[in-house]
Amino acid sequence: MPTAVVTGASAGIGLAFAELLAERGHHLVLVARDGARLDALAAALRSPGRPHQVIPADLTTVAGCRAVERRLADRAAPVDLLVNNAGAAPSRPFPENPVAAEEAVLDLNVRAVLRLTHAALPGMVARRSGGVLNVASVAALGPGWLASTYPPSKSWVLAFTESVGRSDLVRRAGVRMTAVLPGYTRTEFHRRAGIAASEFPGWMWLPAARVAATALRDLDRGRTVSIPGLRYRLAGWALRHLPRPVVAPWCWDPSRPSGASANRQDPP
Repeated sequence: MPTAVVTGASAGIGLAFAELLAERGHHLVLVARDGARLDALAAALRSPGRPHQVIPADLTTVAGCRAVERRLADRAAPVDLLVNNAGAAPSRPFPENPVAAEEAVLDLNVRAVLRLTHAALPGMVARRSGGVLNVASVAALGPGWLASTYPPSKSWVLAFTESVGRSDLVRRAGVRMTAVLPGYTRTEFHRRAGIAASEFPGWMWLPAARVAATALRDLDRGRTVSIPGLRYRLAGWALRHLPRPVVAPWCWDPSRPSGASANRQDPP
């Protein structure tokens, strides 16, 4: 049976990935900080014949990353799919946020993705099979969120996935890498980041299950970038190709007193 490691598995898009992969018959290695929540999830998910594994780990720390790296590098129990889903956004604008909080965002969004992918890929390349899904954001494509390190961190995830995933070594081995660029998704993420999600219209929001299902389909098809929903594919095209002066007025700026741009838009 295939084995998948899912980080940030206890809620949101990570939980959606876990549920879909369990339905597909995967044995899961579930990673998050809350061990009790992981245990409950592992017991509730459909099992392919042996209990799902849980690894309580704080991926903002080197020790937390190493705990997952050891599992990924275990050649006796190979991992077929790595889902780097865990991520965070600063709760305050960059000039007002403690530097330690900013570093923690980069540790989780960038360093953990690098380390876990680096632990997983050698075995996948040697076996000539496997896949890596890196969850970024449509904000990775342009300045959709001002005064924050979140978009730059997700831009790194996108560039990293494209650089490594399109390399001859990885492609020749049959290993697939896909960057997932969701827009606004109904999860705990925005509440934790201090963003008032109720301000924004319902049509902007995607269900987490749709994001996960689209990402798995696009990985199966060998696509390097997965953007769920036509509205966000159009937004992604605009962020990537339109001149910055055209895009900038539509950016969300949490450093404004209202926390939103003049036209009340909040790009992902």
